[in-house]
Amino acid sequence: MIHKIINMEHKHNHDEHNHNHNHNHHDHDGHDHSNVDGSRLKMFLPSILALILLLGAIILDNWVEQIWFIGTCRFIWYFVAYLIVGLEVIKDAVNSIIRGDVFSEFLLMGIATIGAFAIGEYPEAVAVMLFYAVGEVFQTLAVSRAQRNIKSLLDQRPDEVTILVDGKTKIIKAEDAEIGTIIQLKPGEKLGLDGELLTDGASFNTAALTGESKPDTKGKGETVLAGMINLNSAAQVKVTAAYADSKLSRILELVQNATAQKAPTELFIRKFAKIYTPIVVFLAIAICFIPFLIVENYDFNDWLYRALVFLVISCPCALVISIPLGYFGGIGAASRNGILFKGSNFLDVMASIQNVVMDKTGTMTEGVFKVKETVFKHEFDKAEILRMVNAIENLSSHPVATAIREYVGKVDSTVIMDTNQEIAGHGLKAIINGKELLAGNFKLMDKFGITYDFNPSAIIYTTIAISYDKKYVGYITIADQIKEDAQQTINLLHKLNIKVTMLSGDKSSVVKFVADQLGIENAFGDLLPEDKVNKVKEIKAQRGTVAFVGDGVNDAPVVALSDVGIAMGGLGSDVTIETADVVIQDDKPSKIPMAIAIGRQTKKIVWQNITFAFIVKAVVLILGAGGLAIMWEAVFADVGVALIAILNAVRIQRMKF
Repeated sequence: MIHKIINMEHKHNHDEHNHNHNHNHHDHDGHDHSNVDGSRLKMFLPSILALILLLGAIILDNWVEQIWFIGTCRFIWYFVAYLIVGLEVIKDAVNSIIRGDVFSEFLLMGIATIGAFAIGEYPEAVAVMLFYAVGEVFQTLAVSRAQRNIKSLLDQRPDEVTILVDGKTKIIKAEDAEIGTIIQLKPGEKLGLDGELLTDGASFNTAALTGESKPDTKGKGETVLAGMINLNSAAQVKVTAAYADSKLSRILELVQNATAQKAPTELFIRKFAKIYTPIVVFLAIAICFIPFLIVENYDFNDWLYRALVFLVISCPCALVISIPLGYFGGIGAASRNGILFKGSNFLDVMASIQNVVMDKTGTMTEGVFKVKETVFKHEFDKAEILRMVNAIENLSSHPVATAIREYVGKVDSTVIMDTNQEIAGHGLKAIINGKELLAGNFKLMDKFGITYDFNPSAIIYTTIAISYDKKYVGYITIADQIKEDAQQTINLLHKLNIKVTMLSGDKSSVVKFVADQLGIENAFGDLLPEDKVNKVKEIKAQRGTVAFVGDGVNDAPVVALSDVGIAMGGLGSDVTIETADVVIQDDKPSKIPMAIAIGRQTKKIVWQNITFAFIVKAVVLILGAGGLAIMWEAVFADVGVALIAILNAVRIQRMKF
């Protein structure tokens, strides 16, 4: 039922979003509230009509003296009220039986209420269906709200874009824009597709994508993404990805499909409901007929009524509805804070995480390196060596390579390389002018038997050692900067009783320096990818569940091994979105403890609902079987518990983390 509602609401919201955008009748959050209010009233209309008829009938039954509201007339009055709210439930019960799902919640409600009519308990039959219908509307509204929150947060793309054709502007649908098309973007306009900035520079508001309100200045040739808002001056962007393939589309699809990955609790409740429902049906039959064999003054109507009360109480709506809604709320709350969970199962895993293992570069540090110093032996031509190193580093996207390019300048195209290969975890090797050039860490020097006359561990900063023609040349030191919220992240993780370990391929001295500054208890440097895997295996064996935080590309083996893989800066890499279980959009490490807190709060709310539903139902079931609970108590045990559980589940969407 909940999936049907989600799918219907998704389509409704999408159509509504498009309608609102095209006619510009929406307010600041992108929704036409008059339409939303109208649709809400329409949803409650059957319940309002049934309530008016029910109250009128109860007044005529109890407080108004008359002679006409009896027999067939009274039956028809109640039956019309019943059909207004109950017809859809009966249809759903029939459809469920046709699909092979015989023992559904709809069948329980149908049997109980039709049975109540059969024994003349008309008001209670209508009341059960009325409260059930109200519960369904509240459930739909709760799911709709969560869905709207996610869509308003993420689906920020305009439906139309202005393109340049032969120097003239033309407005077309965003989905019709082809790769290579030039988009003309005015100040204040949202970009509809991913592309490459052709203008020399432009500032963009990226809050829709990252939650970060600070303007992001892009230069010519840099990537800009759908959903970014151009701030100051007109800009031109060349489309590099189709509308359906944009980063925003991928993220939106990721969040909308997240409910397909079920948490173990959710899967258990579904299996439980399939076993539990037929059991209570047969117990209800037993309650009705077995007393005939053992009770002296057996009254069929009395025991049938008890059985019907038992059926209404036993309906597992509160569990089947509120638990998925709780997880959906957790996914929505995380999305609102720029954290994308690929499924509710990962919310559960994050709630039980005992260790966070993280990479250093790009996770706790900015990943923006600057050359600090160059120390070369005097017999080598420094400019010539730097020219060659810049040429071989040009083929790498590593932040170190970027720092060298910024320091040296434009790559010299006259440098001719015979070969250029990357040696994983060590650096680069090339043949230039028939001679071997090595640029990497000092392990690379050791690997090729290059001797040097000092202790590299004495240098704190990241070091690029260089050799040419089998001779040690010198080194370049490069420094990175610790992120603003890195210290806050470690403090929060410690408050959550999470053990933190830093693993890096960078120099041990650099890793230790950063770890000491942040108060990270365990830090290991000079690690190859396979060394990281072994360290994570050790931590899992000794200390329990592990979340690994990295870039999701180079650390794929460790991400696969960990209980949950968290990728930083998912907007920068398609591969990151594919490989990680959780994607942090804005590169802020402080979102790691926030993700754990959201996971824990979601699990807490889900278990509150489970415990509350079971306790109330167990008590009222016992009272109902003993004849001490009437249909009104049954209605509370079913619909009342479901409503309370739903309201509890949606609480998470309002929480601040």
